[in-house]
Amino acid sequence: MVRGKIQMKRIENPVHRQVTFCKRRAGLLKKAKELSVLCDAEIGIFIFSAHGKLYDLATKGTMQGLVNKYLKSTQGADPDVEDRQATEKQVQDTKMEIDVLKTEIDLLQKGLRYMSGGGTGKMTMDELHVLEKNLEVWIDHIRSVKTDIMLQEIQLLKNKEEILRAANHYLNDKMSNQYGFTNIDGLVMNDVAYPLTIQNEIYQF
Repeated sequence: MVRGKIQMKRIENPVHRQVTFCKRRAGLLKKAKELSVLCDAEIGIFIFSAHGKLYDLATKGTMQGLVNKYLKSTQGADPDVEDRQATEKQVQDTKMEIDVLKTEIDLLQKGLRYMSGGGTGKMTMDELHVLEKNLEVWIDHIRSVKTDIMLQEIQLLKNKEEILRAANHYLNDKMSNQYGFTNIDGLVMNDVAYPLTIQNEIYQF
């Protein structure tokens, strides 16, 4: 008689489900023992039934020994271990960076003493080359800062110029309305009293 294909879904009948569990569990453990013998493999199996009962198998040694071996072999996947390794690497990188900075500072101090004539001994070609590179970086940085400051000053002058233009236009309009002059740019007014300043925060410098 040909057996029908078993559908992979939960067996609803509790009796049939328990019988299938016992048969399949025994078959799985048997296959594990055979695999261990044939291939000289260490195999550990945990099985918990629907009621929480534990069935286990350790083909070589004890289950605790297999668990310890498993944990040891998977330490790299442990998040705590990964965090510790990352922290240690960060500390090492920081120490290396500090050492590099100390070396650069010592070299720069030696170069400054050498250029000021207060140093003893001579600098090597490599030290002079590093000092030259650092000086080039400093010069570029200084030039960049100077350029930024000059641009800011130019912008401030432009802003003041616009304010002065606005103030001049306002005064021209006021004089024209008050004294009837249409163009006072070229006139010298000695006898006419008019305010030269405006009490307004916009025109204060």
